[in-house]
Amino acid sequence: MKHVLLLLLTLLLAAAATAWIRYGGGEPYPDLTGTPVLKQDALEEVLSYPLPIGNVAVSATGRVFFTVHPEARPKGNKLLEFVNGAAVPYPGTRQQAELFDTVLGVAIDRQGTLWTIDHGNHGTRSARLLAFELDSGKVVHDHRLPAEIAPAGSFLQDLQVSADGRTIIIADASFWRKRPAIIVYDVESATARRVLESHPSVSAEKFVIAHGGDEMRFFGGLVALRGGIDGIALGPEWLYFGALSGSSLYRVRLRDLRNTELPPAQLARRVEEYSVKPLSDGLSTDVEGNVYVTDVEHNAIFRIGADREPMTLLRSPRVRWPDALSFGPDGWLYVADSALQEVVLQSRENIEANSPYRIFRFRPGADGIPGQ
Repeated sequence: MKHVLLLLLTLLLAAAATAWIRYGGGEPYPDLTGTPVLKQDALEEVLSYPLPIGNVAVSATGRVFFTVHPEARPKGNKLLEFVNGAAVPYPGTRQQAELFDTVLGVAIDRQGTLWTIDHGNHGTRSARLLAFELDSGKVVHDHRLPAEIAPAGSFLQDLQVSADGRTIIIADASFWRKRPAIIVYDVESATARRVLESHPSVSAEKFVIAHGGDEMRFFGGLVALRGGIDGIALGPEWLYFGALSGSSLYRVRLRDLRNTELPPAQLARRVEEYSVKPLSDGLSTDVEGNVYVTDVEHNAIFRIGADREPMTLLRSPRVRWPDALSFGPDGWLYVADSALQEVVLQSRENIEANSPYRIFRFRPGADGIPGQ
């Protein structure tokens, strides 16, 4: 019996050591914030909701759509529109269960189509890409991504649509599988490719996220929240991207991502390191070519201009975890506050106790520097 217990203890310790090597550890990341350009009162609350908000997308006419963050394990509505002061299921209550599993990413293209990406519970079920005609709510595109594109352990959580509507770019943060990648989806042929898998530009670095001195470690420190490519922003020419737990913002040309004849090694060489950045979640770009980056540790939003120097645009404790960004009409930049430090691997009681969760907005151009 002693030998059996010793063997079990040895196996347990070996498993714990393996888990720590793969998922644990991590060093603090330096605070990059400076004096904010905008005052806190530039931030305006748009809506509040009892469950954590995932991503937000705003149409050209100002319609606001958002997902409920799947890490909160919601049982009811998962995609909603904010209409006349109330959150209304989109496209309807009846369709929620049949259309959505763990939907997170949402984006609206220039053709008036709303797109969503559902990671299928970290790839343990089918990841699904859906598109809706904005006004009618009719499904106009429905594609389940195969296992070789969205394998077990993947986390497809953000998407962007090219200006011509031909290409969808999806980020796989790969929290558990640890093989992050960019997914390039061709709408016409309904085919997808994984590119830059495990490339340094999409991969997490050995940093641990902290809030107010509390590090996001779990299971006695064996696991730290550390993710690969998370926010992505797509302009006319460039895709900007970076890892959640990454120190750099990168970019690569859309035409190179679309080029199916370009060898992987050549594509990798065409990735450019653009600038330093905070540990970030959401990204966006404006018509001037500025890149907006959230700082999940310090309640802040940065702007990176042509000089490639991060500038603290706004900082407010009201935004607990600035997540997705979406430009709307009249120069407003919308910010989803998912408060993930209160959500990831937390009890329902803790999630409810930290309710409500909010979407904010502000005008980046209010400081006299061009916004959208």
